[in-house]
Amino acid sequence: MIHRQGTTKRYSDSTSFNGVVYLVEVPSTEEGDIQAQTRDLLNSLERTMAGAGTDKSHLLLVQVYLTNMVRDYEGFNAVWDAWLPEGTAPSRACVEVKGLAKPGWKVELVVTAAVNPDLLA
Repeated sequence: MIHRQGTTKRYSDSTSFNGVVYLVEVPSTEEGDIQAQTRDLLNSLERTMAGAGTDKSHLLLVQVYLTNMVRDYEGFNAVWDAWLPEGTAPSRACVEVKGLAKPGWKVELVVTAAVNPDLLA
């Protein structure tokens, strides 16, 4: 059975199937530098993951999209490294893109995570 959370006409905040959760997260604002947008995005991601029955210790794969790799890679990683629990790093790709849906966004994440059975109880 497929479970969708926060479904609109275009997308769902999360989609889960067979013990795997799929999410995409963007900053809630176009303001701020990469560290501010990354903190905002990760806080929102945690809430969405909790609602989908998973958490950051169950990440499987993360795809990071940055609009400026030279300017933002180290700043993104500083926030990411502080947020991620030791020993739980997922497989990860980080690529530079020409742009995102809103011109001020500097980062977008595509996330795959395993369901955490402890959160479903």
